[in-house]
Amino acid sequence: MSRIQIHNFLAVALVLVASACYAAAIPNYSANLESKSLRVDPPKLVVGITVDQMRMDYLYRFGSRFGEGGFKRIMRGFVGHNMHYNFIPTYTAPGHASIYTGTGPSGNGIIGNNWFDKVTHKGVYCVGDPSMTPVGTTDKKGKMSPHRLQATTLGDELNMATQGRSKIIGMSIKDRGAILPAGHSATAAYWFVGKNEGNFISSSYYMNALPGWVQDFNSSSAAEDYMVPWTTMYPIGTYTASGPDNSPHERKFTGADAPVFPHDLAALQANNGGLGMLSATPYGNSLLTDFAIAALANENLGKDKHPDLLAVSYSSTDYVGHQFGANSVEVEDTYLRLDRDLDRLFKELDARVGRDNYVVMLTADHGAVHAPGVLNDFNIPGETFSSSDLRRPLNKFIQQKYKSEKIIEDVSNGQVFFDHRETARLNLNERDMQDAVADFMRTLPNVQATYTRHSLEDSQWSGGQAGLLQNGFSQTRSGDVLYVMLPGVIQYPDTGSTHGSGQGYDTHVPFILSGPGVKPGQSFEYLEITQIAPTLAAMLRITPPSASDHRVITTALKK
Repeated sequence: MSRIQIHNFLAVALVLVASACYAAAIPNYSANLESKSLRVDPPKLVVGITVDQMRMDYLYRFGSRFGEGGFKRIMRGFVGHNMHYNFIPTYTAPGHASIYTGTGPSGNGIIGNNWFDKVTHKGVYCVGDPSMTPVGTTDKKGKMSPHRLQATTLGDELNMATQGRSKIIGMSIKDRGAILPAGHSATAAYWFVGKNEGNFISSSYYMNALPGWVQDFNSSSAAEDYMVPWTTMYPIGTYTASGPDNSPHERKFTGADAPVFPHDLAALQANNGGLGMLSATPYGNSLLTDFAIAALANENLGKDKHPDLLAVSYSSTDYVGHQFGANSVEVEDTYLRLDRDLDRLFKELDARVGRDNYVVMLTADHGAVHAPGVLNDFNIPGETFSSSDLRRPLNKFIQQKYKSEKIIEDVSNGQVFFDHRETARLNLNERDMQDAVADFMRTLPNVQATYTRHSLEDSQWSGGQAGLLQNGFSQTRSGDVLYVMLPGVIQYPDTGSTHGSGQGYDTHVPFILSGPGVKPGQSFEYLEITQIAPTLAAMLRITPPSASDHRVITTALKK
């Protein structure tokens, strides 16, 4: 062997020895990395709970009377005390859509429950779809689908990640509360139809016929069994977190003498929507809990290696709030009863899925304002108005300035829509028109601020009302001038509660996360509703929804 060959042999040998020593110093690095950081099993089931019209302060006001197995149980996980909606309007459909898409109306296109369609020049319903066939009913309430939702949901991304092996099920009393969380590729979505049916139904978008277990549930007289007198769980004098039972600021059921306990549902149902009356009582929540438990038993959710998603939206809290108001004994009693329903649901999840195998996320689609009369009782400004209070003077202004009665096509959801066919016929400069209408509307009583389409399109607002409006603004669907009313001023009757604004009473909602992978604790930092979907996506180890802002609530998760 030559000297050169010997030299090369020794060099190669040294490299091999060095590599062996390095490998001995760090044995099986890739396996170590996988075992310590990458091999984190996602939960077998995510249960998303949305409580319709739940103000954050209900957890504080009613919490001392909650049991240990409902709200309090999951609050031992992570509680975000300062979760807010980061857009206007705060309605049911935009709220549910944003929770599961991780974006507001600007990204998912759901700008209201109903809105004026600028293409058809007609009003449309967020999930209404005339091309669908009702399933489980002949009622038109079955003609629904998510076709107006412009972004993917958490369930959509989970389904794609598992090649369709995951089960994605949405359920609610309201159709929009079931369909929008479930998304485009859901296994099923179910909602309730009252009247003389009292059944959970679906549409041909999801299936051709109801599964056997749903048919069995509907034929079990479950709804009829809840048509009993609604009395308070505890002596009525102990409901000190609410106002008086007989309040002039509450709306009574049709045919009732007063908005007071007890409410005899069987006697009142004929004049209040038949079995649909359950929706405006806590028993609607109980019925939905029964249905969710039936789904767990029959769909085998959380039983295999592919994670599933169950989205449950409790709607009766919203109906009760609208009827009786945020300060009513009825609302307090509804939440005490919901606490017991949650206890039942969690126990069933423990038994069927296993306590360490599922994650629960609880939030709300919006909050609510107190009835103006309640605010006035505490010397706080509050007032009601009607759309005609705005539309009459606005039409008069337009007629005088532009000599046309056709320019304003619609006023709804805090937005003014121009008829662009008419503005084109008159050869009007629309930017100037937007400015003129916005300037005029600011002179009207109780209008706090106005914003134009061009100001929202040309500028980037980082916060405040303008930022909320911008996050709720769809360039293709929203109007030409947007307006904001003063706090406590609502377009609603003078009884009951409502929502829709960007004020804190409407934007501030609970956020609770509980289960494996959750870091117990609480946070008072400002959180935004659009962070929920990316956080759940991180726990599931999947891609966040398509229009999501991708911000994870890291303080809620274990490292």
